[in-house]
Amino acid sequence: MTRALVDQDITPTDRLLDQLDDSWEVTVGIDDDPATLREELPQYDVVFVTSRIPLSQEVIASAPRLSLIGKLGTGIDSIDLDAAREAGITVTHTPGHNALSVAEHALGLTLAIARRLPTAEALIEEGRWRDEYPLGTRISGSTVGIVGFGNVGKRVGMLFSGFDVDVLMSDPYVPSIDAEFVHGEQTDLESLLSESDVVILTPELTEETWGLIGTAELDRMDSAALLVNVSRGPVIDEDALVDALSAGRIGGAALDVFASEPLGSESPLVALDNVVTTPHIAAMTGECRAGNIDQLVENVTRLRQGEAILDRYVAVDA
Repeated sequence: MTRALVDQDITPTDRLLDQLDDSWEVTVGIDDDPATLREELPQYDVVFVTSRIPLSQEVIASAPRLSLIGKLGTGIDSIDLDAAREAGITVTHTPGHNALSVAEHALGLTLAIARRLPTAEALIEEGRWRDEYPLGTRISGSTVGIVGFGNVGKRVGMLFSGFDVDVLMSDPYVPSIDAEFVHGEQTDLESLLSESDVVILTPELTEETWGLIGTAELDRMDSAALLVNVSRGPVIDEDALVDALSAGRIGGAALDVFASEPLGSESPLVALDNVVTTPHIAAMTGECRAGNIDQLVENVTRLRQGEAILDRYVAVDA
C-alpha cells in the first residue's frame, strides 16, 4: 500500500484521485505551516503538491518514509532540491503544460492595466461614468519586452504578434535566433527596459533572477511603461516597485505573483490605482489543469512502478 498526501490546491482533485488504483491510500489536505508539515509528512510515501507548500530542508529531513514528490506545474523553487537529492527522494514536475495558459494571462494582465479595467469597473460600481475615466493606453504599435524566453516567453511573443508590436527579448541562455520565432530581436536587459513600453517577466526563479528587477532597473523604464509579472514574486524587489509606482516613475504594474503569498489586503500594492493584481492564477484554466494533473499522475505512478519517464519531467533523480 502506497500512502499519499495530496495538496487540496490541486483541483479538480477527483481527476487525480480517479487515476489512482486501490493500492493507493490517499489523504487530501495539506497545511502549509512548516511545523505542521514536519508532523504530518513522516507517515507518507508520496506527496502531491503545488508551489503553495514549502518543502524545505527541515521538512524533508522530517520525512524518512517519503520517496517521491510530485509537483504540479513548472516551478520547483518551493522544494529544496539538494535536500531531496541527499535524502534519496525523487522529484517530478510538469514543465511546459501551463505555458499557454500563463502566456494568455500575461496578455490579459497587460490589457487590463493598459486599459485601466479595474478603474473602469469601479466607476460603474460607484455610480459614476466615463467622464471620470483616466485615458487608457493602446498596445498596438508599442514595444513589448519579454524577460525570459522559455516556454512561456515564446508563447507571450506569439500572442502579441497579432497586436502589431515590436518585440524585444532578453534571455542569456537562449540563442538570438529564437527571437525570430516572434519576429523579434534579442537584446540585453538594460536596453530592453529602457526601450519597452511594456515589460513582461517570465523567467524561472533562480539565484540569478532573484531580485532581478530593483530600483536601478525600474529607473531605466519610461515613466509611462508598464510592468507585468507572471514569473515568481521574488524576481521583483517589491518595496522598490511600490516606491516607483507611488512616485509615478513607471506607469503601472500587473502582477499575478508576489514576494509573499497569499498577498494580504494590507499590502500597499492593493491600494495603488495603477496596479492590477490576481492571486497566482495564471495557470488555472480547466484545460491546463487537466493536462498537468494527467501528466503528474502518469509521472508518479510510473516512477513508483520503477519505470522511466521523460527526463524533462525529472527535477531530482534519486
